[in-house]
Amino acid sequence: MFTHRICFALMAGACIMLAEPRRVEAQTSSDTLRLGDAIALALRESPEVRASRLLAEVQREGVAPAGALPEPMLDLGLMNRPFDFSTGNAMAMNQIQLSQTLPWSGKRAASAAREEKLLAAAELDATEVSAAVVERLRTLYFRMAWIDRAIDVMAETKALLADLQATAATLYSVGAGAQQDILQAQVAQARMAVDIRVMEEERTAAQARFNALVGRRPNAPVPALDLPGPDPEVPSLEVLMGLAEARPALRAARARIDAAGDARDLAGKAHLPDVSLTLGYSQRPHFEDLLSVMVGVPLPLWRASVQDPLRRQAEAVEAAAQARELELYNETYAQLAEHRSAALRAADVSELLRTDVLPQARAAVESGLSAYRVGALDFMAVLESRMTVNQYEIERLRLAAEYQSARAGIDALTGVIPGGDR
Repeated sequence: MFTHRICFALMAGACIMLAEPRRVEAQTSSDTLRLGDAIALALRESPEVRASRLLAEVQREGVAPAGALPEPMLDLGLMNRPFDFSTGNAMAMNQIQLSQTLPWSGKRAASAAREEKLLAAAELDATEVSAAVVERLRTLYFRMAWIDRAIDVMAETKALLADLQATAATLYSVGAGAQQDILQAQVAQARMAVDIRVMEEERTAAQARFNALVGRRPNAPVPALDLPGPDPEVPSLEVLMGLAEARPALRAARARIDAAGDARDLAGKAHLPDVSLTLGYSQRPHFEDLLSVMVGVPLPLWRASVQDPLRRQAEAVEAAAQARELELYNETYAQLAEHRSAALRAADVSELLRTDVLPQARAAVESGLSAYRVGALDFMAVLESRMTVNQYEIERLRLAAEYQSARAGIDALTGVIPGGDR
């Protein structure tokens, strides 16, 4: 009878240990939050995105004033009056003057051109912010998807450990096992419960950041999420760098170089005099009325200490803008190389786990159970082999999320916003 009970217990344990784990890519349900919907929500509700767009609108309002004429000046005067303001003095007159400053030819056009290019840069900055927000959102999205599936794997493993503990208890009750086996199974379950708790806390933190990106309260629930598997087809670095020419930040940097060039041209014309025209009318109570016309120009006597420093300042600003554009270009290339390497690494290792490592690990569990059945392997070795399978399953999930995060970084650097305009 003992032999039958022992065999039954071992067969039950084998069935439990060899149960096929859940697939990495869980089936989506009607309550799954699609990535496209999350991106659309972020582009619509993100405070950071809205702030960047408003800054572009602020810049837009500066274009028209930059190319406009200065405001005319209207002067009213009571001339040559005694302290009682009477008109008895023969020199008394009432005067009105209208003055208008006319900037030197080309100054207004250069100023307007500069503001238009700064506006283009601000609009591109807003697009860059949107791309960066989408990148962070995708990273958090796939991290939460990984955590959810990792928790599922851990929960299933914990249930298997509980069944394995029951099997060990049955063997111990018939004298074919050790009490230590039961205790080891209990410790493994406790460790798995702690790991699940840690992952749940990480999910809570990721959820708070995710909600902040989409403009929701931090504790707003986030439903089930998709987690596609890695795709080993990643464009070459040369192709990606060609695509990166469309990155909004690079285009904005180049627009600022052009704007700095316009500012340099404007500073180079600062010594050229702006003409001031004045038309005056004087009403005299005791004599004929008078009409006055005046033309005024500033004298650039202090050009060496006023206009020349402004020109050198504008040249330095232009050189700094060029240096920033070069630094951004180089950094974009480096980041693309890093993200591409991370994506390829995640895809390759994930495929290795799926096709080679995991099948061998599951086979090791089966072999360990057979050896344990005949007393050729201790319980701890069987337990460790099961935990190894658990670790590999979770690592495959993590690699899937890492791959998707790397692709999100590539898209952001090449100016691609899924579901939006490039």
